[in-house]
Amino acid sequence: MDEPVFKPTPVRRPREQVEVQLREAITSSHFKRGERLPSEAELAAEFQVSRSTVREALRALVSEGLISKVPGASGGSFVETVDHQSLETQLSQSMETILKLGSVTFTEVAAVRELLEIPSARLAAANRGDQQLVELEGVIERERGVGVEDPEVTDLDISFHSLVAAAGHNRVLSSFVSALHQATRPVHYLQLGPDAGRETVRQHAEIVAAIAAQDVDGAGTAMAAHLEYLSAITQSARGNGAAPQPS
Repeated sequence: MDEPVFKPTPVRRPREQVEVQLREAITSSHFKRGERLPSEAELAAEFQVSRSTVREALRALVSEGLISKVPGASGGSFVETVDHQSLETQLSQSMETILKLGSVTFTEVAAVRELLEIPSARLAAANRGDQQLVELEGVIERERGVGVEDPEVTDLDISFHSLVAAAGHNRVLSSFVSALHQATRPVHYLQLGPDAGRETVRQHAEIVAAIAAQDVDGAGTAMAAHLEYLSAITQSARGNGAAPQPS
């Protein structure tokens, strides 16, 4: 007879023992991606706790992105993908919440972007592949073809910076850069005129040119200039009383 997967742990609080053991079972791949966990009633019986205790533990795992809850008779708790992409999603969602609550400011986030994105541009120049270069150049062409009022501008901006980070082949750095862009959606918070829009695209093209030439210093310098420009026009827009556009 197989050993039970879970067992009561009296030294821990009931909710904690459920949460810790479920987390270990997921991260050790006892439960695979997409697999359904035992029902709340089954877990409550196995852990010898109440269903409300199990429910609290499951909520904590949902907030960590380890599982998702599906309602209905055929629903339940399912193991989520746990990789660098899920890291990006969790970081982005957490940052959006923190920004909305006012716990941190966009200025603080912009400062962190500078710390991350200049090295990411340098890594991209050193490590990029041909396909990533093609994708970056494709984004530039699309940016040139849309007006600053087009809703696609924001998505293209996020795609550009995310692709630069991905080209560096450091998945943790890429996750952080993409998450910050998803959370702040930088162009959405600017009232760009045609001149500023064209200048932004020109700067993107300079960054890509340096990455294409595998010019590590040039890519870092071009990204630094771009972030400084974005910071300046953001401050100018806010100084003129420009309200953030809805995301």
